[in-house]
Amino acid sequence: MPHSLGEKARADNKWWSDLSEGQRNAIKVLALTELALKIAMLIDIRRRPASQIRGPKRLWRAAAAVNMIGPVSYFAFGRRRAR
Repeated sequence: MPHSLGEKARADNKWWSDLSEGQRNAIKVLALTELALKIAMLIDIRRRPASQIRGPKRLWRAAAAVNMIGPVSYFAFGRRRAR
């Protein structure tokens, strides 16, 4: 049983150096994917007219802060299809 707060935190959380190389690479790939999706989303929102976006642009820009959920939701539901 941990005796101090530092020991408890260390016991509950893995440090970067505790992860295997495969785990670290997976985290890097996910982080880069998330970043790329956010950038693509923000560029698309800037270029696309408001009439082609479901909901306010401001709301979708704020949604970019929600991990991968925001960008994936935008690309799946936020854009109107071209007619």
